[in-house]
Order: sequence, then C-alpha cells, then structure tokens
Amino acid sequence: MKLIVEKVNDDISVLSESTDEGAKKRMYIEGVFMETGPNHNKRFYDMDTVLLPEVNRYITEKVEKNRALGELGHPPTPTVNGDRACIKIVELRQHSPTAIWGKALVLNTPMGQIVQSMVDDGVEFGVSSRGLGSMVFNESTGLNEVQNDFRLSTAADVVTDPSAPNAFVQGIMEGVDWLYQNNEYVAIDAKNQIEQSVRSRQLSEERKLQLFENFLKNLV
Repeated sequence: MKLIVEKVNDDISVLSESTDEGAKKRMYIEGVFMETGPNHNKRFYDMDTVLLPEVNRYITEKVEKNRALGELGHPPTPTVNGDRACIKIVELRQHSPTAIWGKALVLNTPMGQIVQSMVDDGVEFGVSSRGLGSMVFNESTGLNEVQNDFRLSTAADVVTDPSAPNAFVQGIMEGVDWLYQNNEYVAIDAKNQIEQSVRSRQLSEERKLQLFENFLKNLV
C-alpha cells in the first residue's frame, strides 16, 4: 500500500473553550478535515464504501480512546510520532455527502505551543489527512480511486506550507510501499536500501548510477 497524504483545507476555524467555570480556556481548531474528492491529486474516495467506514473505525479505536493525535508538518511515515504531536482530534462526523468535519484540541506540547504561537501571531495554516491504501486508476473518469483497504493514520496534521510539501509527498513519501502487519507499519523502502548501497566504496560508479536509476523508477 502507498502512503496517501491529502491536503484538504486552509479554511480552519480557531476557537477557545473552557468546559469548567473559571478554568483556563483551551484552543481548538475545527473545519473540514477530509473530502471524497476528486481533489488536486486526482484521487477519489467513495464516502459509503471507503471514507466513512474508515472514519468510523478511527473514531472507535482512536478518538474515543483519546489516542487520535496529529503532528505539525508532513511526516514521511504513516506512524504518528508522539514527540511531534500538536493536536488531539476530539470529534469527527459526516458534514455533507462529500466531506468529513472535525474538531481538534491544540495540545500543550512543544509542537502544540508552536501552533498556539503561530495562531496568536496571525499565521494561517491548514490540515491534511494521512493514511495507507491502494488505488485503481479509472480510465473513464481519469481518477485514482482509493480502495476499501484504506487505513487512516491521522485525520489531521497541521500544515503551514501546502505547496512544497505536496511536491515532496508525491515525489518521495508516496514512492515507498508499506505493509501493515503485527499492528505496526513496515516500509518496503527501496530508497534506504539504495542509499546504504551507494555509500559502500566497493561499488563502481556504473553500479551506483544503475541503483540511482532504479530508485527514480520506484518513484513513478
């Protein structure tokens, strides 16, 4: 399966709430976290058979257990790194026939404090979802249709620079195949294997060039 990262929404609302009288207010973000598409990557998620069932699983296994974290930036793996967590997703629901609405608490972690500081200083940001899945190209529509093996890693990462990360995602992150086995993600990472081989002084320049060309083919 491929790592699928979808930049969805720059129109994210920021609000402050307090559940207890006199308690310190906490910062939340809310808005559309996921959409069926077609999106700028020419991908499409069927709401009834792909997106909504996986969102419901994510709610049960992550949101309801307070384990639904999101990171700051575009991580290169499907695994959520707690050290980079900046938000905790507290609510997800179907917003329309094509969109999933979400709400997330901005955490008091180092990365969460960076998000809070950016908000205070007027920095605009968006959210992106991250998951694993396979795709089938539909010639009649020209779209890559995400299949029902899609597994959501996080419903929202906070991103501040969508254009460059999207290019990075398409070029490198989505060029790696992943397996989900024994409750963990395992990368079939030709890139790392090639880098290790190229570092070896025993390889000829011709062999190094061949390995690099094979790596480029894996990105397609």
